[in-house]
Amino acid sequence: MVIDIRLIDIIDIVLVAIILFQLYKLIRGTTALSIFIGIFIIYMFWLVVKALNMELIGALMGQVIGVGVIALIIVFQQEVRRFLLAIGNRYIARHNFSFRRFFSEVEEEAGSPKEAEEIVRASESMAAKKTGALIVLGRKSSLDIYSEGGERIDAKISAQLLETIFFKNSPLHDGAVLIEDGRIFAARCPLPITDNVTIPPRFGMRHRAALGISEHTDALVVVVSEETGHITLAESGTIRENITTNELRQVLLKEKI
Repeated sequence: MVIDIRLIDIIDIVLVAIILFQLYKLIRGTTALSIFIGIFIIYMFWLVVKALNMELIGALMGQVIGVGVIALIIVFQQEVRRFLLAIGNRYIARHNFSFRRFFSEVEEEAGSPKEAEEIVRASESMAAKKTGALIVLGRKSSLDIYSEGGERIDAKISAQLLETIFFKNSPLHDGAVLIEDGRIFAARCPLPITDNVTIPPRFGMRHRAALGISEHTDALVVVVSEETGHITLAESGTIRENITTNELRQVLLKEKI
C-alpha cells in the first residue's frame, strides 16, 4: 500500500498543528484545558468508530459531535474570544490602524531613553512608598479597546504624573495606566483578569490583571505591589517577580519603550 502525500497535505498538517498550538497557549493553565482534552479524546474515539464502520454507535456519536459544536462555543466562549483577539490584536501592528498620528501636529519618536527613565523613576519611587501601580506599555497590539472604561489623558510620560495618578487619594489610582507611542493616553482602565488557576495565591488583583492583559496582547506590564513594594514584570502570560530598577531599565531600553 502506497501512501500518496502531496504538498497541500503537508501544509494542511502544519496549519492544523499551528492552530492547535495557539489554542493550547491560550487555555494552558486553565480549567478549560481539561475540558479540551476530554473533548479531544471523545473525537478521536469517534474517528476510530467511523474507521471500523460501527454504524449504531457511530450514528449516536455523530449526533453528539454535531450538537457539540454549539456546546464548544458556549463552554469555550472566553477562549474563543481570546483567540479572535489574538488574531486581530496581537499580530496586527497598531501603527497600521492608529489615527492619532495623522492628527498630531508634531511627530515624536516613541520609546526614547528619557521616557524609559521616567517610568523607572516613578516605579522606584512608588516601590519605596509601597504605592500600588499598574502600567501597561503597548508594543504592536493596540490598547485602545482597553481604554473605553477609563479616562483619556494623552499626556507626556513623566514620573511626577505617574506618581500623581497612582496616589491613593487620586480618583484615577484604581485600574491601569495605558502607554502607547511614547505617551500616557489613558488611566483608571479596567483590565481583563486572567483565569489561570496555577497563579500563586499571593498575587492580588493587580498581578492577575497584568497577566490577563499580557495574555490578550503583546504588551509589557509593570506592577508595583502595594503590600511588598516589589516591582514585577508581566509578559506573554508570564511573570518576573521582584526585579530591580536596573533590570527594569534594561528591559525598557531594550524594548525601546
